Amino acid sequence: MPLIKTAAALSALAVVATPLKISPAPRDPWAGSGTLPAQSCREPALISGGVARPQEYLRAMVKCLDKAWNGHFAKARKPFSKPKVVYFDAPQDRICGLPWPEGIAAFYCTARRTLVFPLTGDWIEGRTDLLPLKVAAHEYGHHLQTLTGIRAAYERGRATAERGRRYELQADCLSGVFLGAAWKSLPRAAKDWAALLETVKASGDDTYRTHGTGASRVYWLTRGYTTAKPASCDTWSAPASRVS
Repeated sequence: MPLIKTAAALSALAVVATPLKISPAPRDPWAGSGTLPAQSCREPALISGGVARPQEYLRAMVKCLDKAWNGHFAKARKPFSKPKVVYFDAPQDRICGLPWPEGIAAFYCTARRTLVFPLTGDWIEGRTDLLPLKVAAHEYGHHLQTLTGIRAAYERGRATAERGRRYELQADCLSGVFLGAAWKSLPRAAKDWAALLETVKASGDDTYRTHGTGASRVYWLTRGYTTAKPASCDTWSAPASRVS
């Protein structure tokens, strides 16, 4: 399936699973937490000896995400719990109590605090770039929003498309925070980061405007990556031009 459609729908299930009424989210639930420390993450090959190993890859990356964010929450003296994780070789009839959404890559079931990773699809099959890791870190960002109370605040009040974009772009930014903290331990070069930015830019939903334009997604991903501070991901107080 096209990357644009896939990326634009990354967390659609989390968004539609509950009717939303949106009010401003907490301004800075990360107060006092500072920078996410440098992480040592082993990024295994998605394809080894000609054999695709998406589940092994994702297990390793989620393990590193768990370790990184658990330590950060402990530093900020905030309660932390790991998300549940489920893997599927192919889409199912139903997931999280709903029909499996068409055109979706990975996603996060909010009510069940579960990361859902299909092991097939353009987002992960045959890839050697950073998109699968970015997608996993983005969905993990939605789990962080649940843990910090951002999701609960997001569900109160009146829903608007702009508020939905602020929610999604914050997850993009939090994925950038993790990538920045883990970067030096990854077997990657500057060209890999540049390629990811191009992919993210192309994945912007400039027409439907549910996740943000390509430029907005690149801005927030880069902001998280360069600052390594979750507090820099305050999309809720950002001007409307930054969450277009």
